[in-house]
Amino acid sequence: QMQLVESGGGLVQAGGSLRLSCAVSGRTFSTYVIAWFRQAPGKEREFVAGVTDSGGRTAYGSSVKGRFTISRDLAKNTVSLQMNSLKLEDTAIYYCAVDLSIGIFTQPEYYEYWGQGTQVTVSL
Repeated sequence: QMQLVESGGGLVQAGGSLRLSCAVSGRTFSTYVIAWFRQAPGKEREFVAGVTDSGGRTAYGSSVKGRFTISRDLAKNTVSLQMNSLKLEDTAIYYCAVDLSIGIFTQPEYYEYWGQGTQVTVSL
C-alpha cells in the first residue's frame, strides 16, 4: 500500500499563487507516475498535471498549462504543484494520485492510489 498526503491548500485571491505538496510513503515501486487531479462541486474529477518517476516528463491539463508547474523530489518522495495566476475557476479539492505505469494518463480510473485531498479556494 502507498499513502499519499496532500498539503498546502487554502484561500487565495485571484491572481495569487499557492504551492501544493504531496508526500508519498509506504510501499515503494520502481516506476510510477504521480499526478494531480481536482474536483469542483458538481463537476467530474479533472486531470491537472502529471510527472513520471524520473521527473523527466510532465503533462498538463489545458486549463492550467502555462500557469501551473509540477515537480518531483525523488529523494524526499514528494511532488509539488506550483500554482500561479490563480483564477476563480481553479477552486476545487486537489488530489494527488499514483499510477503504477510509465505513461501519464489523464483519466482518473488509471490511478491506483489517492490522497484525501486538499481544498483550494480562489476568491475575488
